[in-house]
Amino acid sequence: MSFATSVKRIAIVGTGVIGSSWTAFYLARGFDVIAIDPAPNAEDALRRYIEREWPILQQIGLSPGASRERLTFTADLQRGLDGVDFVQENGPERPDFKAKFFAQIDAYAPKAAILASSSSGLTMDVIQAECAHPERCVIGHPFNPPHVIPLVEVVGGAKTSEQTIENAMQFYDAIGKKAIRLRKALPGHVANRLQAALYKEMLYLVQQGVLSVEDCDAAVSYGPGMRWGCMGQSLQWHLGGGVGGIQHFMDHLMGPLTGMMQALGTPDVDDALKQTILEGVLKQAGGRSVAELTDEENRVLIGLLALRKEHGLA
Repeated sequence: MSFATSVKRIAIVGTGVIGSSWTAFYLARGFDVIAIDPAPNAEDALRRYIEREWPILQQIGLSPGASRERLTFTADLQRGLDGVDFVQENGPERPDFKAKFFAQIDAYAPKAAILASSSSGLTMDVIQAECAHPERCVIGHPFNPPHVIPLVEVVGGAKTSEQTIENAMQFYDAIGKKAIRLRKALPGHVANRLQAALYKEMLYLVQQGVLSVEDCDAAVSYGPGMRWGCMGQSLQWHLGGGVGGIQHFMDHLMGPLTGMMQALGTPDVDDALKQTILEGVLKQAGGRSVAELTDEENRVLIGLLALRKEHGLA
């Protein structure tokens, strides 16, 4: 039996925004889930979140056995980790806290369990530093929200075993995620760095008075952003090369693109720029709350995922 098929019970450690989304996702995939969080009212908040998001998960498609009734909750870390097969940790992003916290998880979780952290800012070298069994510790960083967006970035630390990485990749892929492996650990991993690179130029263009915040967002979402919803940029350049594909692009179009790269700017993110962005974003929001905008985005994302699947681009 492979590790992926052996996982039956999952522990979610920390039920904030990311932890709650992971919990909803794993329940929708038919697992028994034990959520662990000592914060006051954490259980009520989690159950309300799952109740609110369950229709979206139904729309995406539930796995056999999926049920909100398979959720249990505890504030006791040791009790919650008893008998679990996989741990998805979502604790505070403080290096000193995280290392000690992960060592506790390592001490309490069954020896065969994989310990995955959703950390977006810390490397696994830092997180596994105090663990007795660091070989089973791995980053499984989702793109938010995990119950809707498939991407998971998987990266180990110096002491993570190759088998752990392979098992984590297979497990995530088996339950409908799109796992990508990072061969090197970098601050922010990959997807957030790509977002930051694009936003750096967007801020520069706004600060230079080239266009408004609204038009800058439109340039992304009504242009390349629509294509990125179908395929990644490198494969897009293959299409951009016409009949000659990526070879034509490399031979004739990479030169001009390289020149454009060298002309990209660096914004001075001062208070004035921050205020400009703030005002532009609120104008676009048009009085809609963050919750309302999130619901609208999720509905579009679900439709996009369905179209990708229909056309073999899942």
